[in-house]
Amino acid sequence: MAAGGLFLLSATQCDAQILHKKKKLNKSTSAENTAEPDKILYDKAMDDVKHGRHEVARLNLQTLINTYPDSDYLAKAKLTIADSFYKEGGTANLTQAVQAYKDFIIFFPMMSKEAAYAQLQVAMTHYKQMEKPDRDRTHARAAEDEFQTFLTKYPNDPLAPKAEQHLREVQELLAEGDFRIGYYYYVKEDKKAAESRLRSIVNRYPLYSKSDQALWMLGNIWQSTEKKELAAPYYARIVRNYPLSPLVSNAKSRLKALGAPVPQPDPQAVAWMTAEQNAPRQHETFIKKPLALIRTGPGQELRAASTSGKPTMTPESESEAGIDVLTGGNPSRIVGARTGIVATVTPGSASGTTSGAESVAPAAEGSEANPAAQADPNAPPATENSASGTAAAGTADTAPKTDATPAAAGQTTDVAKTDGSKAQDETQNGSNGDSKKESTSKKKKGLRKIIPW
Repeated sequence: MAAGGLFLLSATQCDAQILHKKKKLNKSTSAENTAEPDKILYDKAMDDVKHGRHEVARLNLQTLINTYPDSDYLAKAKLTIADSFYKEGGTANLTQAVQAYKDFIIFFPMMSKEAAYAQLQVAMTHYKQMEKPDRDRTHARAAEDEFQTFLTKYPNDPLAPKAEQHLREVQELLAEGDFRIGYYYYVKEDKKAAESRLRSIVNRYPLYSKSDQALWMLGNIWQSTEKKELAAPYYARIVRNYPLSPLVSNAKSRLKALGAPVPQPDPQAVAWMTAEQNAPRQHETFIKKPLALIRTGPGQELRAASTSGKPTMTPESESEAGIDVLTGGNPSRIVGARTGIVATVTPGSASGTTSGAESVAPAAEGSEANPAAQADPNAPPATENSASGTAAAGTADTAPKTDATPAAAGQTTDVAKTDGSKAQDETQNGSNGDSKKESTSKKKKGLRKIIPW
């Protein structure tokens, strides 16, 4: 009897303990079940984002925003929606992510830490969509603007070093695109177009990995003109700002040949180039190299970017883009703006009147101009058959001296040189029946006398 009683007592105690444990584990009466419904929705959405269920997560978060507009999780919900678009990827989702991040910055500017993160994510969204240097650069330019905005608004944020490095990489990509265009024109001997692109690179992107090569080509361009002295500053910048470049010795030789002083290397430039040469860089594996042909995004261009130095923080304007621009409100079309070699085309004649180069003032509208006569004062004047104001129509098409004169107003006729008497008779009579069209090479020679390339 005593043993049975003890057994029943122990069984009762065990049942009580089990019931007590079940009572603790019962979620319907636990303290955890008293959590706010907005927190439950937010936690469930975060779990969905973690496991890649982005659409379900956004649905729960949108329900939280619409149902509980005063919730403490409202800001976090909006930021998580933007993150879900960013993580899901794709052009449409990344576009939605940019808008969601910008909306967060507008509605919650006082949350400086989260707003800084949102601004960086806007830049990273464009950074993620960048293409190769010779492709569309819309996202690259947008990424540059957004990174500059982040560094301007949040210079002391813990994410600033990351943004600064990404900005260097973006600017390396943009400079590489301009360098390829400038190099193409340089090889094709279109020196005016090459000078425009290369000069915009060296002035705007001093951290570019090929800035010394761009300076060297600029020096060669100007040294091949009549204004050789303009080449010296570019050679001097190689010696002073890129002292460890392999082009330094040649640049010094060119400076001595031009009679220009050879500057001393900048100590800060020496330290910067030394740090760049010693910086560890990720190299593309042998297996991934063939994939570079089909890859749409940049690869080696970003790895070549500088790892130190202050990136350019000023936004790029149209006048610094290294391309021809149309100036509003001015009837003259300015070709090669901010290139240092500017030709002004003035309307009023059949093909416009091009006057001079660089600092030459544009011709007045409707006035008579003869670029060939400007190039050679000894050239004979135009004959009576030449119409006023059209003798210089199309500078590159007008041959100097006794080549030919226009046969009618608004039209320029190129006549090949013949023996002296025949050429003179044809010039006086305005006849061009037996003449041949001037070759392209002679046109270029006529252009070189006006624009000294």
